[in-house]
Amino acid sequence: MQKFRQTWQMLSYNFKTLIEFQFIFKIISLTIFTPLFIKCFNLIMNLTGYKYLTLENISSFLINPLTIILLLILILVVMIYSMFDITTIIIILDASYNHRKIKILDIIGISLKKCKKMFTINNIPLAFLTLFIIPFLNMGVASSYISTIKIPEFISEFIMQNTSLIYITIIITILFTIILLRWIYSFHYYILEDVDFKEARKRSIKLSKHNHLKDLFALVSIQLVSSITYFIFVIIGIIVIFLLDEIFEDIIIVKSIIATIIWLFIALSLIVYVLIALPISYAVISSLYYLHKKKNKERISPLKIESIKKDKKQNKNIRKLIIIIYLIVLILGTVFTYGIYKGEYNLNIEYARTLEVTAHRGSSIKYPENTISSFIGAKKEGADWIELDVQQTKDKELIVLHDTNLKRTTGLNKEVWKTTYDEIKNLDAGSFISKKYKGERIPLFKEVVKWAKKNNMKLNIELKPTGKEKNFEMEIIDIINKFNYAKNCVITSQNYSVLEKVKEYNSKIETVYVMSIAYGDITYLDKADHFSVEASNVNENLVNNIHKKGKKLYVWTVNTEESIRKMIDLNVDNIVTDNITLAKDIIYKSKTSDIISEYIKTIDNIF
Repeated sequence: MQKFRQTWQMLSYNFKTLIEFQFIFKIISLTIFTPLFIKCFNLIMNLTGYKYLTLENISSFLINPLTIILLLILILVVMIYSMFDITTIIIILDASYNHRKIKILDIIGISLKKCKKMFTINNIPLAFLTLFIIPFLNMGVASSYISTIKIPEFISEFIMQNTSLIYITIIITILFTIILLRWIYSFHYYILEDVDFKEARKRSIKLSKHNHLKDLFALVSIQLVSSITYFIFVIIGIIVIFLLDEIFEDIIIVKSIIATIIWLFIALSLIVYVLIALPISYAVISSLYYLHKKKNKERISPLKIESIKKDKKQNKNIRKLIIIIYLIVLILGTVFTYGIYKGEYNLNIEYARTLEVTAHRGSSIKYPENTISSFIGAKKEGADWIELDVQQTKDKELIVLHDTNLKRTTGLNKEVWKTTYDEIKNLDAGSFISKKYKGERIPLFKEVVKWAKKNNMKLNIELKPTGKEKNFEMEIIDIINKFNYAKNCVITSQNYSVLEKVKEYNSKIETVYVMSIAYGDITYLDKADHFSVEASNVNENLVNNIHKKGKKLYVWTVNTEESIRKMIDLNVDNIVTDNITLAKDIIYKSKTSDIISEYIKTIDNIF
């Protein structure tokens, strides 16, 4: 309990300074550093001759010697920028431990000097350590610049579908955790005792000895407690708003004002929580650092800081400005709330573009993927499109299958291009998901097109070439034309050369370039009529650029409520999903507004 009391004391003693610094740091990150980082990255692309980046050309971009040198420099700058955040937090916490009030201006100079020393050979590794330590510490709401980086959904799904990769990921995570727990006090030694990284690492290993599990438990506990506390706090706030709706049912202006005050309070609380997430972790580490040093009888020397006096009149002016801003926000929020209560706003009642839902390999959660039963299931669940994968067998038959090997879905460990259709047609493609689908077959592509035409279903046809095919694209197009179904199909591929062949054979067929990485001006790829981009790569700029060119954006694979709502807000054209029912339900609900959903959406968009 001593460490938690000390943690609270270090957070609360200079709480105002911590919040002020974190707020300023995040504003600078959003308005200056992030745009500057993007401009620098775009400059690297221009210098190396790349207008856009996709999965097909990113490897050549990354192995370019000039790219490697410039990216390493850019990454180092990002690490040192993040290190400035950590340094300042630790200095503020140290002042709190020594019961000394401190202002932001008092520590900026010291933090900059510490970061400047990062550019020496001995200390550069400490800067790169921030790349791993910050995500490790942000188990609650992430607040660091680095921790905004997310693993793309398609990568995480690929890992989850491969047992061996799951084990490898777990092992790597455990190893990193052990290393980080050994080095976790390196920052404190470097910042507070002015030693280089090598010496700081040695002292950290010695200090953390026999304390790894206790330290980990303390970190996890404080993050869980803070997250749960805030969650309960928000739930109570929302319940109060519901009660106000009942109590002041006929007095709209009163409940508008009170509801606005509560929502502002929740929003401000969220801001504080997001800003304090990293300091909470470092307050725990600082507390453990001092306790372990006392236990080991190590000398604790407070950092020397010269205070800069602040003008009292300036403080009064700042307080007045904050009150004015709060009153303006309160008035605008009340007007907004009043309008929603009166039914004047219904922000999502109609979209400029109709968001369509594509069933990923059919209804692949409930039925065997890429089979007729999964396509029938997708139609029943209300899908607008069906996404399917096409491959060519040894004897040039076109079958519907995702994997190039038959083992996962049928048990036969053989490549499709090495197998004849006679060997494939009787394979059981249903038992891998459930015994009740035993006997389900891998369909021919022509059978699927025939079924789609009969059932009026649009097809998203992904071509997955292995390089062993013959007249692959032409055979696909011929079948589509045979059933006169071109207007209800798009041909998609992750290989741009496939789209070039399709357009060369029939320029009227609509094509979609499937991309797991999309950066830069992808509309330069003119053989793609539309684009299909992995969800984590989709942002407002990408959507706007594609729409300006009169093209559509498909997004894959969108399976969670959060990601579906994000795609609705971004105004994409089509989402490819495994969960058709969830997607259709959320899209339907998004077309009506209420006070709760509008405020949640507004707050979510802000943060």
